[in-house]
Amino acid sequence: MKVATVVGARPQFIKMAPVSRELRKHFEEIVIHTGQHYDYEMNRIFFEQLSIPEPDYYLGVGSGSHGYQTGEMLKKIEEVIMREEPDIILVYGDTNSTLAGALAAVKLHIKVAHVEAGLRSFDKRMPEEVNRVLTDHVSDYLFAPTETAVKNLYNEGIEEGVYLTGDVMYDALLHNIRIARKESKILKRLGLTPKEYLLATVHRAENTEGRRRLENIIEAFVESGEFIVFPVHPRTKKYLETYGISGMVEKAGNILMIPPVGYLDMLALEENARKILTDSGGVQKEAYFLKVPCITLRERTEWIETVEDGWNVLVGSAREKILRAIVEFEPRGETYTYRFGDGKASGRIVRVLSGV
Repeated sequence: MKVATVVGARPQFIKMAPVSRELRKHFEEIVIHTGQHYDYEMNRIFFEQLSIPEPDYYLGVGSGSHGYQTGEMLKKIEEVIMREEPDIILVYGDTNSTLAGALAAVKLHIKVAHVEAGLRSFDKRMPEEVNRVLTDHVSDYLFAPTETAVKNLYNEGIEEGVYLTGDVMYDALLHNIRIARKESKILKRLGLTPKEYLLATVHRAENTEGRRRLENIIEAFVESGEFIVFPVHPRTKKYLETYGISGMVEKAGNILMIPPVGYLDMLALEENARKILTDSGGVQKEAYFLKVPCITLRERTEWIETVEDGWNVLVGSAREKILRAIVEFEPRGETYTYRFGDGKASGRIVRVLSGV
């Protein structure tokens, strides 16, 4: 059987790594990289560090509006599918690459397998929410990471082809955290002491493309007085410069802006941070896995389990809420419910696809 895997963004490279290792024990896999993330640190370094197979096709779509990007991917993925004639298209998560891969497949009557199915933030203003809902409704295999995700699918009338597998990002973290502890030198390089800094990431459109929200977030970082390590996403860097906010950060002196980092360095930064501030879904989970308190710069999250367990708090972009959480937020007692599987999700996915 031939499986075509469609990826295009950092979180998908991480999710793909453990699944691809299992897939290639049983099937032929071809990798289609859409080029949604094309910056080196956001892209190729993950293939190198995670030992992901080189893409068989690099589509080079790059940036653009959601409609343009998804349309270009749809056209180019369709061409590859027609040439390769795979039995299954495997897509991950909730990006434009995910939706484009699923649509291209279903229109050519190719089965679709969605890893990370059933997630819902219930906020359709987020393009990611639209992508994940549409992808789930055209998929044949829906690999849900949590019981909550399964319930969300059932509530939408999707019951066939649903499998509770656990989270492949947990598989990836368990495999790679040991490597990061041995190989990452980023703390030494940046002069950091474990648990004496906060880590921040900001990249979502709603927090970067609106000046007021981005200013509120950066003002909170500055006013906190905490030493904050801030790997800056290319989109965020653009808007910090466009809005003239970069000067405020540089003048403050308590925020260390650095370029995006590879996966192993990011794991090291996350594990050793005292708290994490982020609008990333993946970083929320990694913080939870690593038992690091997470302050999420969004009003809603698809990873509600991390909030229910008390390791994550939602603050949006409100300056006062962010400042209060930096000072006051701590996990509630020893609550820690393992709701993301046992680190063997990838094997379960491949067994389903094998019909075992």
